[in-house]
This record gives sequence, structure tokens and C-alpha cells, in this order.
Amino acid sequence: MAIAATITPAIVEALYEDALALTEEARMVFELEDTRAPRGAQENARRVALSCEALRTTTRMMHAMAWLLNHRAHFAGDLSEFQLRRHGRLPPAQPDPDRAQVALLDFYIRDVVERSLTLYARIERLDRAWRAQFNMQPEAVHRLRERLGQAFC
Repeated sequence: MAIAATITPAIVEALYEDALALTEEARMVFELEDTRAPRGAQENARRVALSCEALRTTTRMMHAMAWLLNHRAHFAGDLSEFQLRRHGRLPPAQPDPDRAQVALLDFYIRDVVERSLTLYARIERLDRAWRAQFNMQPEAVHRLRERLGQAFC
């Protein structure tokens, strides 16, 4: 039998600190790269790649931060477990980055993109495992229906 994931305040705080630092780093990297990128026809593909990855990365990080903030609010007593389960869902991950576009970017930007993907995947696994503890197994539901049916026949 699988053990249900336990999300503790310490886990959420550690992930929150990592996410906050990475969010700020991504903001600075994309902002700096946008201002220093040379203008010209040959740079158009790189600028498009930069814009796409900046949008994907910041969206990914906003979703992760929202999930973490909801869990922090729950541990602080500001959200009930019901509210957290109902409104604290992690949105599905965006499509994977286009490797050809990412290859056009500087190493440091590619590193930030990869780290944001890794962090999001960690949070996604944690969320999936945590939510699984609230899902009833279909076999249990069927057994309960059978027992109820036998009791009233």
C-alpha cells in the first residue's frame, strides 16, 4: 500500500524560498537580456525565443508561487483544508519548451528555464500525491455499493 504524501510547513517553506529566489532571478535575467539584446533581422528568431521562454517561465513560476502561497495560508490557518482542496489546484504544466528555440538562448537563460521546469515538476508530484489521498478508489466504491445492495435485498 502506498503511503500518502504529507505536506508539512517546512516542506512548503523550503519550496517557497526556492521558488521566490528563482522567480526573482528569472525576472532579472529576462529583463536584462531583453534590454541588451541587439536589434536586427538576424536576431529576430532569438528575440522570439526569448519572449516565448520568458512568458512560459514566468507563467510556470506564478502557478508554482500561487500553489505554495495557498499552502502557506492553509498552514497559517487562513484557508481551511476544504478551501485548499477546492481552490488550491496546481494548473497543468505548459507544453515543454521548443528545444530548437531554447538552443538560441544564452546558457544562463537556459539554466533558469531548466530549473523552473524542475521546480514545477517537484511541486506537481507533491500536489498529485497529496490529492491522491482524497480520491476514493473505485474498487472501494463498488464494494460499498454491493454491500448496500445486499443489505436492502
